Amino acid sequence: MSEELNKEEAKAKDYPIINKDPIEDFDWEVYESCDTYGSERSALEEKYATTLSTVAEKEVIDGTVISMNKREVVINIGYKSDGIVSLNEFRYNPDLKVGDTVEVYVESQEDKKGQLVLSHKKARALRSWDRVNVALEKEEIVQGYIKCRTKGGMIVDVFGIEAFLPGSQIDVKPIRDYDVFVGKTIDFKVVKINQEFRNVVVSHKALIEAELEQQKKEIIAKLEKGQVLEGTVKNITSYGVFIDLGGVDGLIHITDLSWGRVSHPSEIVELDQKLNVVILDFDNDKKRIALGLKQLTPHPWDALDSELKVSDKVKGKVVVMADYGAFVEIAPGVEGLIHVSEMSWSQHLRSAQDFMKVGDEVEAVILTLDREERKMSLGIKQLKEDPWANIVTEFPVGSKHGAKVRNFTNFGVFVEIKEGVDGLIHISDLSWTKKIKHPAEFTQIGAEIEVVVLEIDQENRRLSLGHKQLEENPWDVFETVFTVDSIHEGTITELFDKGAVIALPYGVEGFATPRHLVKEDGSQAKLEEKLDFKVIEFNKGAKRIILSHSRIYEDENKKEAKAESKATAKAVKKVKENVEKTTLGDITELAALKDKMNQ
Repeated sequence: MSEELNKEEAKAKDYPIINKDPIEDFDWEVYESCDTYGSERSALEEKYATTLSTVAEKEVIDGTVISMNKREVVINIGYKSDGIVSLNEFRYNPDLKVGDTVEVYVESQEDKKGQLVLSHKKARALRSWDRVNVALEKEEIVQGYIKCRTKGGMIVDVFGIEAFLPGSQIDVKPIRDYDVFVGKTIDFKVVKINQEFRNVVVSHKALIEAELEQQKKEIIAKLEKGQVLEGTVKNITSYGVFIDLGGVDGLIHITDLSWGRVSHPSEIVELDQKLNVVILDFDNDKKRIALGLKQLTPHPWDALDSELKVSDKVKGKVVVMADYGAFVEIAPGVEGLIHVSEMSWSQHLRSAQDFMKVGDEVEAVILTLDREERKMSLGIKQLKEDPWANIVTEFPVGSKHGAKVRNFTNFGVFVEIKEGVDGLIHISDLSWTKKIKHPAEFTQIGAEIEVVVLEIDQENRRLSLGHKQLEENPWDVFETVFTVDSIHEGTITELFDKGAVIALPYGVEGFATPRHLVKEDGSQAKLEEKLDFKVIEFNKGAKRIILSHSRIYEDENKKEAKAESKATAKAVKKVKENVEKTTLGDITELAALKDKMNQ
């Protein structure tokens, strides 16, 4: 007990009583209600309220990032409590850090747990359309998060709006792999907005073009023709290769890639390949640069064997075919043309594809060689003997040969006796008997025909040939058969205004004018009608027989009339004789009577 008293005394010494007298104006009612700091409390509450911002729900305000972890971002908006926003809403901004000011949408001042509920995504959505329009109007640079790939380009999150990034607007150079850009946040420029459908198109290429344009001007200003630069193959097309020279592009045309023939530039270069090129030409205004690759190596013609000359034989590979000939590469970059006329001794020009094709290894003879112009013409027919060299002994005049019909003209038929040896059969030498207006009436192209050599012009490579000469001239016989006034049966095969063609025996034809086609009854002869015709003219040299049907009955009538006239004349003569005798006797008597009277 004494120990407890000692402790109380010690405690009392630590807390001395300041004033042991009662307070006269002590308010026991306030004390009993436990509100001993009424006025001070109100003042403190008023002072505290002024330190907090007034927050209204459903509004967008700015806040400050005060902390963040792998999943959440804590944001202070000056309210009595902080808000928490998911880090996913900031994935478009990977550089977000503590202290950054961000916009948030106040969804609720307090949830069930008394927590302030904020949303950065909704805040961006509410302000995004106005901001994106301002960005287009003021040509501002905006940041966007590439969400995914789509047809023809990418989908980009800009201010919470899904904008379209065309594939052609990603970079100034062609993009081969779009997927490498997914998930990246880069700068963009708003280039187009469809207000009706709220579609936004952005471009990253537009941001770097201005910078590249300046770089191009600086690079082009330093360029000189003949300058050799290192570049990277940027793009390959069918007509050439685009080279990146470090901010400016140049083109190597397909013809400047190699001294030899190039079917496609991919045979020479590949994408992203680094190579040296020479500047051939450039245009300051159009920013075009022409480059060359083959110019860095000596021209193959300069290395061509100096001993090579006309008439020498060479071997090469066919690299290009055309209807008019074939180009043969006898050395890398050195080509010669074999014209189709130099492929065969035949004078019938055909397509060069009938003789060779690309890839064929051929042997040829040099016909012309111009080292200054770097041109060469070749021939392969010269490897064979000229068929006209021995034409006189091989095809003498009067010899008979088989030939092939090659072509027609109005005046005859061109035939080929052998490859390189052609001749002409004149239309008059096709048949002894038929009147042929066009060779197509007698034969056809490609047909075989027998010929006789009539004349040789070796200098001009011409042969005159005949077909009818294979037989004896039937007109020698016809001369004895179709004599003038002889009558023969014939058929009218052709009928026209000037007359008719009549087919006579032995395959010969005659001609009759309209007035000689009148029948005895006065009617006109008709086509295909068979009648007797009289030969009124036979011309062996002109091979012409003139006929007449009407002359047959006309001559008979004349003959009868002549006979009748002859009989009549005879009777008249007899009567005259009788009359003459009587008259003379009378005269004699009268003369005697006159003499007596005179005596």
